[in-house]
Amino acid sequence: ELVESGGGLVQAGDSLRLSCAASGHTFSNYAMGWFRQSPGKEREFVAAISSSGGSTRYADSVKGRFTISRDNDKNTVHLQMNSLKPEDTAVYYCAADFSRRRLSTAQTMSVSYDFWGQGTQVTVSS
Repeated sequence: ELVESGGGLVQAGDSLRLSCAASGHTFSNYAMGWFRQSPGKEREFVAAISSSGGSTRYADSVKGRFTISRDNDKNTVHLQMNSLKPEDTAVYYCAADFSRRRLSTAQTMSVSYDFWGQGTQVTVSS
């Protein structure tokens, strides 16, 4: 199970930290990712992190503003979001890739992930 938290309503320029708590699998064995989806748009890749936490990958739209991290002792992955923009408004989902530990371009695609959380809403007002 994956359970996201930390979403909310903020103003442009503010920060939020999303968390995703995992259970039911050996968390440290698989890569994790964050995606987002806004109304009328397809789900898009935001960030991914390898099983060890040593490698990360970001969408160009969030690079330099968002940071993904994980705590394998606490079975949790985080997404620190700074300098938020109205276009960051979306439902944010965390996802688990049970097939891979290391990162590749595969983790930028939603089809690579085996399990998804229920999502948490992030709304950024201008």
